[in-house]
Amino acid sequence: MKEGIHPKYVETTVTCGCGETWKTRSTREKIAIEICSKCHPFFTGKQRYVDTAGRVEKFQRKYGWGLGKDAKGQADEKS
Repeated sequence: MKEGIHPKYVETTVTCGCGETWKTRSTREKIAIEICSKCHPFFTGKQRYVDTAGRVEKFQRKYGWGLGKDAKGQADEKS
């Protein structure tokens, strides 16, 4: 291995959006992730929308899903 051309391989702290943290090794000191095996629907068996860009909420607003009768009327008036 040549000297001085490889990045440092250090102990890393990985932090999930749900608050779970663990240590591993990487070339980065800190890694932040949005979802891990503790909170992912595939591993937990619970239904949860995994949406970071707001696409689910945008779809629900567009078609009035998940809104009451009064809120649906207001959503149609805004469009």
